[in-house]
Amino acid sequence: MGSPINITSKEQFNNLLSSSTFVVADFHAQWCGPCHAIAPVYEQLSAQLSRPNRIAFTKIDVDQQQEIAKAYGVTAYVSVEQSTYKWVTASFKDVKANPARMPTFIVFERGRPTNTIRGADPSKLNQVIRKLATEASKSEASGGSAEGSSSGATWIGAATPKGYSDITEEYDVKGLELLNRDSDFGTARTLLEPSKPSALGNGKGKDGGSDWVESDTDEQLMLFIPFKSTLKVHSLQITSLPPSEGEDDEVPMRPKTIHLYTNRSHVLGFDEADDIPPVQAVTLEAGDWDPKTGTAKIDLRFVKFQSVFSLNIFVVDGDGDGEKTRVDRIRIFGEAGEKREMGKLEKIGDDQGE
Repeated sequence: MGSPINITSKEQFNNLLSSSTFVVADFHAQWCGPCHAIAPVYEQLSAQLSRPNRIAFTKIDVDQQQEIAKAYGVTAYVSVEQSTYKWVTASFKDVKANPARMPTFIVFERGRPTNTIRGADPSKLNQVIRKLATEASKSEASGGSAEGSSSGATWIGAATPKGYSDITEEYDVKGLELLNRDSDFGTARTLLEPSKPSALGNGKGKDGGSDWVESDTDEQLMLFIPFKSTLKVHSLQITSLPPSEGEDDEVPMRPKTIHLYTNRSHVLGFDEADDIPPVQAVTLEAGDWDPKTGTAKIDLRFVKFQSVFSLNIFVVDGDGDGEKTRVDRIRIFGEAGEKREMGKLEKIGDDQGE
């Protein structure tokens, strides 16, 4: 139990997102009257409900931590007298017509924003946070961990890297593509689902279907992921849970060689990918797969993944002599940046290669 934590840097906030299951962020400003009015309510909730490594309450001054506020789309409409503040992007007419959007409260679960409250609404804030505390208690009682729980939280197959968060949800579903998938199994979207894989004992897949992907004519897969914002990608987690020998007539393989390409305008064809040097090539060995969750962590050359607006993940081959490759989940970790104007992606030249 304690007072809200004043955030003084992006690194401090990212570390907190990694170390606490739930984080509540109060985006406020010194000049904001409603922020001061609701502060005692927020501080009381923090004193009653905060728990080390479970629920953390934070306060973020939008003028002092502009990069954090911008990353999560926090802006403010203030009075005309305050309109010289750089946070005001509306015209004078818009400022008069719109109610205050400060403070803004954002609830994070395992590093991902899950709920937003704009404005000083004590009743709604109290309702959302107490519901959050109830969910946290249920998760704690059931032994919730990185492997997931029954509370509906986003499943992650391994620990979140320190200082970063799960940014998988930043993908643009409209442009998502997956080449050479077997239509009897899941789609590209299946790979980015937040749910725990059914192979780990979570029941049937969505709508009774298979909640994993298998390749079709050979072991290769090509996944194209466009993003809604420009990302800094730190690492990937790939989960593959093929059945044991004898459980299936044709046991699929786990991925072995993976090539990564950034900032392409479209999904790469297999022949096209063979002619382009990857930004990074990865070889996964048997020991890289966690025996409990079937997840392998891929650390990226961070300097080459600083401004990523699309990612091609090419599974070149599988680990074994089979004809098919299986992937259950993919998670992306790093930092989300400014929202990108959706439209045609600009193709970056081959200077992105190795």
